[in-house]
Amino acid sequence: MLHRDHSGRDGSDDNSDDGSGEGAHDGSGDGELTVPMAWLYAEYIADELLRTGDLMPPTSFEFRAGRDALALTIFLSDTDGELPGIRVVTQLETWLSLTAYDQPWQDWVCERMGGLTARVAQSGLDSPDLRLAEAAWQWLEETELLAPDLNAVPGGGALPGLGEDEGPKVWTPAWQLGLPLGHLAIHLF
Repeated sequence: MLHRDHSGRDGSDDNSDDGSGEGAHDGSGDGELTVPMAWLYAEYIADELLRTGDLMPPTSFEFRAGRDALALTIFLSDTDGELPGIRVVTQLETWLSLTAYDQPWQDWVCERMGGLTARVAQSGLDSPDLRLAEAAWQWLEETELLAPDLNAVPGGGALPGLGEDEGPKVWTPAWQLGLPLGHLAIHLF
């Protein structure tokens, strides 16, 4: 699937270190590495849910959109810092309701990211988890994927006589494509 990024980048993952060492440590000056376990665990759960659903190839942009949208949902819904626990299965209903079609997911993400950013700024500590979540959110907002235009046909179905890749297409923000994929993956789990 084609994609475009509004920031002028080609869509490659460019989260590399700039060599300054900034962010690789906890800010205490003792050189201790801070591992973003909450984000990595949320991303792992999202990845497993999407792979189990077998909805698309794991190397596709659609898969990345679904994984990032679902990882953001998982990460931002963890209000008690209990994500790494064994309670993952008990959270499926929460994630399902947050990713439902009629929910203002984008507004919820912005609100939760703002609150988390404020708490991190107030604490004066560095949060590699937050930085990775911000990078995922930025990619989901700025990247558009060329997807079938479900609004081009009444009822959202395919046009008669046309194959899956032959119908009308529209540039769609990655989060708008990834969110329903994540929702469907939870259902299939």
